[in-house]
Amino acid sequence: MPDHAVPPTPPVPLSALLAREDLGLRQIAGPMDADTVIHWAHTSEMADPYPYLLGGELLLSAGVHVPEAAGTGTYFDDYVARIVAAGGAALGFGLAPVHDTVPRALVEACDAHGLPLLEVPPRTTFSGIARAVWQLMAQARLAELRRVTEAQQSLAAAAARPDPVRAVLRQLARRVGGHAVLYGPEGTRVAAAGRAVDPAAGQALAALAAVVRPTGPGTPASATDTAGDTRLAAYALGAGHGFVLGVAAPRDRSGDHTVASVAAVLLSLLTGEHQSGSGAARSSALVRLLLGAEPHTVAPLLGAETWLVVHAAPDTPPCDPVAASALGAAFGTPLVDLGRDVVRVVVPADRAPEAQPGWTLGVSAPVPAGEWRAADTQAARALARARATRTPLSRHGTHRPALADLVPGDAARDHARALLAPLTGTLADTLRTWLSLHGSWDRTAVALSVHRNTVRQRIARCAALLEADLDDADVRMELWFALRHAEASDSGQ
Repeated sequence: MPDHAVPPTPPVPLSALLAREDLGLRQIAGPMDADTVIHWAHTSEMADPYPYLLGGELLLSAGVHVPEAAGTGTYFDDYVARIVAAGGAALGFGLAPVHDTVPRALVEACDAHGLPLLEVPPRTTFSGIARAVWQLMAQARLAELRRVTEAQQSLAAAAARPDPVRAVLRQLARRVGGHAVLYGPEGTRVAAAGRAVDPAAGQALAALAAVVRPTGPGTPASATDTAGDTRLAAYALGAGHGFVLGVAAPRDRSGDHTVASVAAVLLSLLTGEHQSGSGAARSSALVRLLLGAEPHTVAPLLGAETWLVVHAAPDTPPCDPVAASALGAAFGTPLVDLGRDVVRVVVPADRAPEAQPGWTLGVSAPVPAGEWRAADTQAARALARARATRTPLSRHGTHRPALADLVPGDAARDHARALLAPLTGTLADTLRTWLSLHGSWDRTAVALSVHRNTVRQRIARCAALLEADLDDADVRMELWFALRHAEASDSGQ
């Protein structure tokens, strides 16, 4: 007989269905196995239900198809044999309206073929049983989603602990209830955690890891196998690191692959740093900055001369550590600063970021290391503009020759300081954003995350302090000129 692929639904223990007092089901034949599960309930009065079953069902029948002389021949034995051959998980037999009792020959056939047989009382409808199965499936799916979410959070927290590789392996082994091992580029065991596996399963897992170890374009990213009752899985970490994550678990739950995949992403980032030495270079740069070195002197340790700063806001806050790491990986940089509402990423200028699903991005102009602070300000304002205009990515405009270039920089900055002296930093930022968005109250409110009435009050306050008519285009032009030069002065340019 061919293998039957059960429906892709969460399995429901048959015991959970039998425990429903509202249904009143009673098992009267077949093995009393606590591991028996069903994937759906299907009603059929066909004498041969084989063509209509996918496998894993609780088949429900009132015995309409049963001939009068069925008890004296092989009818029930053939009927049950076909259900078992189709992969049916159990049979529910209704006592009404055709039969008052379950035929004795059907009970014997189910015992002989190892098929659980349930007696369905007259008060219980088949649709009620199907609804109960669906309810139990929904509960199982919710529990599985909660388990996966909690596992993802615990893995992300483990990656931030001292000795993060072993911490992630320990948490993974705990979440799947098995064994997790990290293999190095040469196939050696670098670290392991969780319950021990028997030697045969260990050898099979090592062999599976060798299959997925990155060796070229055709190398698979993951593979699965079994060794007795143990489920094995191997995941290649990164494109060329050579590290492989192996997982052995005593059972195969639907969420285990997702949990292991998250662990593989985290370990890929951690082992990638170890393999390339970039983690040591970043540590050296940080130490030198803390000891007073200028940014431009440590920038060569990070591998680039010019940089971009990116401010990224998730479409669904707050920021998630795993998603933030994945964003850095998409940009090709590990220099990621996770905030509650915004992730800041420092990217080499030759890796121009593109829009990313689930994020709104503001990107600075390319700057040398000594101007990182100015680029940070540019990225923040670009993000505010992207939010206000509801675009996925906004880049700070590149400098080009303009009328403002005719005015010496020192003179322009002195003029800006004098003109804007009455304004506080908050008022100046509000005025700058309002002017950049062509006087739109709503878009300015979105960009600054304040109410539109707050914007109106601040702009009115600016007009009063400056003693200027902000509806005048000439006044607006002069203020924009001053604000641009004040921005450059504040950032040290």
